[in-house]
Amino acid sequence: MPKTEVILTHNIVGLGGESDQVKVAAGYARNYLFPQGFAIPLTGANKRRIESLKQRRAIREADELNHMTELSRSLSKLTAVVQVKTGDDGKMFGSVTSGSIADQLKTQFDVALDKKKIHLEQPIRTLGEHEVELRLHHGVVTTLKVRVESLTPPKAVEVPATEKDERSEKRGKRSERAAAPVEERPARPERKPRAPKAEKAE
Repeated sequence: MPKTEVILTHNIVGLGGESDQVKVAAGYARNYLFPQGFAIPLTGANKRRIESLKQRRAIREADELNHMTELSRSLSKLTAVVQVKTGDDGKMFGSVTSGSIADQLKTQFDVALDKKKIHLEQPIRTLGEHEVELRLHHGVVTTLKVRVESLTPPKAVEVPATEKDERSEKRGKRSERAAAPVEERPARPERKPRAPKAEKAE
């Protein structure tokens, strides 16, 4: 397949940035890059445009750097909450990936971040707080706190039947004691009034 050399006028992921001279397939240049205005043919006249393209690229990259630096400061103060399903033993079903973290950033904080900038050595498979590295730009690296919570409510711990019986027996004895009537003392017999003494005759 014949190749042709072009000058990029825009940043093309995987190909290059403004002012870069790259070789691409002639058909790709003719059918996509040129019609979209993403590149121009490498000619003597177009070479003069390289300086202006370089200046534009420098301005764009400086803006990106400033934006990502500000974003890194904001993200370092946030905690993204990811809710997952777990089994009875508390183990997670599946795992938390960079894609799911990017979705939560968009949902919770309205921050659109490419999942490729979220660096996970391996997916998160445990509940709790984790620190995740974000590679936002060349030289701009920060960490984001991610708290993984369970959607499954904790199961109530059942008391074994033997303990229940012992407790109920103890309670029964207490209630019996409470219910037992207090022995009343026998009432004292009423004293009869003494007869008045007869007056002595004078």
